[in-house]
Amino acid sequence: MSKAQATKSHIIEQAAALFNQQGYAGSSMSDLMRVTGLQKGGIYNHFSSKDELALAAFDFAANRIQQNFMGALHGKRHAIDRLMAVLSVYEHMLDDPPIAGGCPILNTAIESDDTHPALRQRAQLAMDAWRNLIRRIVDKGIQRGELRSTVDCDTVATVLIATIEGAVMLSKLYSDSSYLERALDHLKTYVQSQLAPPA
Repeated sequence: MSKAQATKSHIIEQAAALFNQQGYAGSSMSDLMRVTGLQKGGIYNHFSSKDELALAAFDFAANRIQQNFMGALHGKRHAIDRLMAVLSVYEHMLDDPPIAGGCPILNTAIESDDTHPALRQRAQLAMDAWRNLIRRIVDKGIQRGELRSTVDCDTVATVLIATIEGAVMLSKLYSDSSYLERALDHLKTYVQSQLAPPA
């Protein structure tokens, strides 16, 4: 990696954490200069605008979560094991987040809802990838007889994602990980008792 590429990667990584904690609108150029250790010109040498940097930073953060999913799924073949692995990614989200500040998809979706269409679209694409991952696991599980034939893949994706993201929000709001822990325990029971075929 060249020095210029290394500098650009450093800017993206630092900006991803900053935006995820303070929000895009709440992060000033002076904040970006502070976290990167660069002057304004050093940042704009690599990015034409704050918007361009925000999109690159979000892509970096979303990719980190995607890598966590792929790592958790590695070696897991059975649909129940794969769904449990997806849930396991969130067990340490608060203590050891892939990006400081919690779930970047949730944070960006909330912040960009009406204010930043390009970031909102990126958040939708990242959410689509997560939903599609769960839907594929469920579809294959039904085909292989590992899940009940009556299970609806869209319903499972909605229940898992909405419950996880709501619990992350509550845990962050109250600085209390028990909300996420209870939600994950509930989802594990849901996967094992409602989705698995009767014994």
